[in-house]
Amino acid sequence: MEVPPEMLDALAGWFAQSLSPDTAARRGAEQSIASAASSPGFALALLGLAASPRHDLQARLAASVHFKNLLRRRWPKPDADADADVDHLPASDCAIIKAHLLQLLLTTPPLIQAQLSEALAAAAASDFPARWESLLPSIVSSLGTAVNAGDITATNSLLAAVVSLFSRFRNAFDNNALRLDLKYCLDIFAAPLLEVFLFASRRLQAAATTANPLELRPVFECLRLCCEIFYSLNSIDLPEFFEDNMRQWMTEFQAFLTTSYPPPVEADGAPDALRAAVCDNLQLYMEKYEEEFRGYLKEFVEAVWGLLMAQTASPSRVQLAVTAIRFLTTVAESVHHALFGSPEAMKQICDSVVVPNLRLRDEDEELFEGNWVEYVRRDSEGSDADTLRRAACRLLRGLAANYQEQVAALVSAQVQQMLVAYAANRSNNWKEKDAAIYLVIALMQKPGATGGGTPVVDMESFFTSVIVPELQAPDWQSEPMLKATVLRFLKEFKDQIPKATALALLQSVMRFLMHESNVVHSYAATFIENLLIIKDAVPVPGVTTVIRSPRYVAADINPFAPQIIQNLSTALGFPDSQENPYLMKCLMRVLGIANIAGQIVHEITAQLVGILMEVCNNPKNPDFNHYLFEALAAVIGRTGEQDPTLLPAFETSLFPVLQRILVEDISEFWPYAFQIFAQLVNLSRPPLSQNYMQLFGVLLSNATWDRPPCVPALVRLLRAFLRKILNELNQEGRLPNILAISRSLLSRSSTEDSAFYMLNTLVENVGFDILNPYISEIWSALFTRLQTRQTVKFVNSLVVFMSLVLVKYGSSVLVNSVDAIQPNLFTQILQRFWIPNLNLIKGALEVKLTAVASIKLLCESAVLLDAAAAQLWGKLLDSIVTLLSRMNQDGSQQEHNDGTDAVDTQKTSSYSVSFVRLQYAGKSEDDLLKEVNDPKQFVVTSLATISAQFPGRFGPVIEQHVDLANKSVLLQLCAAYNANIV
Repeated sequence: MEVPPEMLDALAGWFAQSLSPDTAARRGAEQSIASAASSPGFALALLGLAASPRHDLQARLAASVHFKNLLRRRWPKPDADADADVDHLPASDCAIIKAHLLQLLLTTPPLIQAQLSEALAAAAASDFPARWESLLPSIVSSLGTAVNAGDITATNSLLAAVVSLFSRFRNAFDNNALRLDLKYCLDIFAAPLLEVFLFASRRLQAAATTANPLELRPVFECLRLCCEIFYSLNSIDLPEFFEDNMRQWMTEFQAFLTTSYPPPVEADGAPDALRAAVCDNLQLYMEKYEEEFRGYLKEFVEAVWGLLMAQTASPSRVQLAVTAIRFLTTVAESVHHALFGSPEAMKQICDSVVVPNLRLRDEDEELFEGNWVEYVRRDSEGSDADTLRRAACRLLRGLAANYQEQVAALVSAQVQQMLVAYAANRSNNWKEKDAAIYLVIALMQKPGATGGGTPVVDMESFFTSVIVPELQAPDWQSEPMLKATVLRFLKEFKDQIPKATALALLQSVMRFLMHESNVVHSYAATFIENLLIIKDAVPVPGVTTVIRSPRYVAADINPFAPQIIQNLSTALGFPDSQENPYLMKCLMRVLGIANIAGQIVHEITAQLVGILMEVCNNPKNPDFNHYLFEALAAVIGRTGEQDPTLLPAFETSLFPVLQRILVEDISEFWPYAFQIFAQLVNLSRPPLSQNYMQLFGVLLSNATWDRPPCVPALVRLLRAFLRKILNELNQEGRLPNILAISRSLLSRSSTEDSAFYMLNTLVENVGFDILNPYISEIWSALFTRLQTRQTVKFVNSLVVFMSLVLVKYGSSVLVNSVDAIQPNLFTQILQRFWIPNLNLIKGALEVKLTAVASIKLLCESAVLLDAAAAQLWGKLLDSIVTLLSRMNQDGSQQEHNDGTDAVDTQKTSSYSVSFVRLQYAGKSEDDLLKEVNDPKQFVVTSLATISAQFPGRFGPVIEQHVDLANKSVLLQLCAAYNANIV
């Protein structure tokens, strides 16, 4: 694989610059890389740079990461239609990559090797095994060579690649194709894996007394990788080979758990890393293959228990303890729970496993102070595998499933003991109270949880005597870790706190937004934000529908809003919290609910714009940035609609930063900027200013639409303009330009939704007199695409669009304009697509629109009222009734979109340019049928009216062509609305 040296040098320079703190240099390098990505051989150049020993390691590592991501995006998939819009790598490049990747992987440094292993897995996800039959045999052959030569380093490199290759068996959806691939892998690799495993085990035993950790570390790593592959190959089902050789595997597993190595080796952490992988395998067998595993269970429980009792300074001990406790939890929840059923065993678990692992450790305090982001992630964002505390509590919950009373008594006594210890010496024993609160959080019932919880304390008394005093304490800056746990308690049980109590406590909680600890003010912000999105189920009298209504509304939060906003604004200036997503999320939520006015609007807008200007220099925190734009959208939406005179101030503040985003090509923010522009246009009154008309000109440029992630936002902006410039639309070729853009969007599956959204917007806002000259062009584009794109999604969108045309312009316009393309084409579309897909329509407005349009067809269209179309009439009615029946099933709960979806929309560790909708910037969809309150009533009354005009005509049609179940539904609807079909 030859790559010109000058290309490697150029790439290396760009990647080095892409890591520069200088914004201009970084963006220039990123643009150079992006431009080069479309050139032939780019993937090969990346691989060549990653493998080039003469270039800087950081540039090589960056190239390997880029190579991995490139393969994930552009490697051809077996299903060509699945990503038809993707610019796939050329087949010749793919062939060269497959020929060289494995060998290059073996010769690169470990950091790069890890990335190339993931790249290999990305390519293999599409090609292996069917289109890459040489891969696994090559790995097996190389493994044999490495083992025979005693080359443990090469062995580990190959095993690491296999770990990536087989990892898909862990989480993939189980189906026949996956099982065939697994069988292929087992047939080729199961026996060699056991050979390598036993080879490494013998090598470990031979050197077990060696005190040099550097010598043994690769051997432990080899065994750990074998255990990971063991897990992947056993994830779907118990393979016959592993069942036949279970004794060999389990014997070695037990030896790893029970053998002690010299202290320097133990302190290195490699033995515990291997033991943790063994415990993962034991848990897998306990969960899935209990019958085959039960003969080994008792000895493994004893071995794992012994590990938890042993003390060591190993850096891997925490992860081992977590996996060991998880295994014991699985046993405790199984039919073998009696192994822990004695009072002595349970007390030992509580005293020796739960309580020691529940108390805060020095490492926790260091993490709290030194890396607050990681502390929050582990403590409150569900990273169970990372925390001993949560694993220990999960073990208690597992025991409580079968021994609730015994566990409740033990834990209740422990909680009281901890609280007594705290009361005896508050300054030194605050960790006891922290552990007591954590126990209650872990075991008490929370809303939505299953299993009923374990009642260890009287919640009301505990809340009043333990939690509230910490919130109201004068020394609110002291014991920050305890304060953080108290705030976490509030968050966990927020639904159970009465509204009046929560509002009374809000004044105290607001103080903690100003706490000097990043964790504490983040938890305070999280509690307030979580509180404001609580919804209660409110039944609607007389129907089965339940509405989810917000518990806290503007009137509740208004008295507190100015102080909360001020405290949050101050906290956003604290060290390490300038881009704190929890603070910005809370600010977003308060601004989206509270009514604010006057000077505070100008102050918070100016601060948000200032923050946006700063993050434009280096958009590195996608969550924070999303909430920042949501906060801006909330201010504009809430206050702009209430006070239109604020619009000039918003434009003055926002135009410079939005223009900077476009001019400097800050691509991450383009979708957001267009949504904010759309919001400003929506608030404007015609005629629009010159600035907006210039923006409209940019919007009509084909180049603007070349970025797929921006398309949904651009369509929203176009929608806003169409509502304001109807008089200017038919000037300067604007409408044909818009239709040309819609055709372009329609040609790609990734943007066809936006094409329909654009066409729907045109029909909603433009009269037929303006659209008439172009309607044939629209139908031709849609039906041409339909010939090759008959997916459910596309057909549903087409039916919705046709329904919109019918409702807006009339059934005759729809039928005649379609038949103008080809005689009787409408009837063909109705038979082949509309009727079969009608009952697949989703969305409340879409269901209502298509149901009303379909019944209008039945009752108004000459095509359907023709006696010769009786069968077609009956089939369409049958589909309408099916659609209405599904409304009963899908409509049991309704939620008002009040912006509470503006949470967790973009959880990602890296930046990619993608469209993320701003909930607070979105206007509710227009309902062209506001006068139709109940689609079911509209349908049956329309049927009753048309049948009265043609007595006796439709009864036989219904009897012959409507499904029996739907006839019953139709009768029920007629009875419910006092309508008769005669």
